[in-house]
Amino acid sequence: MQNSKVEDTKFPRNSSIRVRDMLFDLSTPKVMGIVNVTPDSFYSESRTTEGNLLSIVEKMLNEGMQIVDIGGYSSRPGATNINVKEELNRVIPAISVIQKAFPELIISLDTFRAEVAKQGILAGADIINDISGFSIEPEMVNVVAKYHTPYVLMHMRGTPETMQNLTDYDSIFNEMILYFSQKIDILQQAGVKDIIIDPGFGFSKTIDQNYYLLDHLDDFLILGKPLLVGLSRKSMIYKRMNTKPEDRETLDGTIALNKIALQKGASILRVHDVKEAFDLIN
Repeated sequence: MQNSKVEDTKFPRNSSIRVRDMLFDLSTPKVMGIVNVTPDSFYSESRTTEGNLLSIVEKMLNEGMQIVDIGGYSSRPGATNINVKEELNRVIPAISVIQKAFPELIISLDTFRAEVAKQGILAGADIINDISGFSIEPEMVNVVAKYHTPYVLMHMRGTPETMQNLTDYDSIFNEMILYFSQKIDILQQAGVKDIIIDPGFGFSKTIDQNYYLLDHLDDFLILGKPLLVGLSRKSMIYKRMNTKPEDRETLDGTIALNKIALQKGASILRVHDVKEAFDLIN
């Protein structure tokens, strides 16, 4: 896809964030590769072990990944809850190994826990990706402010265990705009300067609501923040197509929806399949 296609959006893209005290350009969309150091993530191919972690990251780098997103807590519905110690034991060694092997690679840590975020930043994480929007642990705000860490603010109601029971909205878009506006204000008052918005596809939303939000994705640009979109192989695709997460048809559906997201102003695509996303952008 040619980059000129994204110029049709209603509001201008936020073109950069500051990472490691340097500007990270988002005028051309970037690819965030998903690496799960968990045994129970919904897409089995994204799960890694100590033995294959670096080879998977290297492959993604060669395919065009600019950011790697490390997660140690599966947020799929029905996933097993783990304690802070277990999450730390999963993510900190992974961050340290990746940072040492690929020092130029930007590392995002997918966590809603303030202590995990703090330890992850100290180990080398550059971005905190919080599915809860600091609703589960408000202390997260102070952590990212203290370390001047870019923060991915996602929309979700409840917790991963309860979110799919919390899908009733009077006006989903208006409620999400209010949610983001209030939380952006809290973050900025605390001193957090680099905020990325994630609508949270699949989190406390029905399949129809997910597609409605995708159709209105460009309207979120009114918030003046870069958009991160995570559609990769999610149930809104494979349930609609009557396929499985690992099927090629599900990947084809992901590519189609990612193309729409790019046309509507997405700055970062969070994906399992880096090459296909990179090819869309370039």
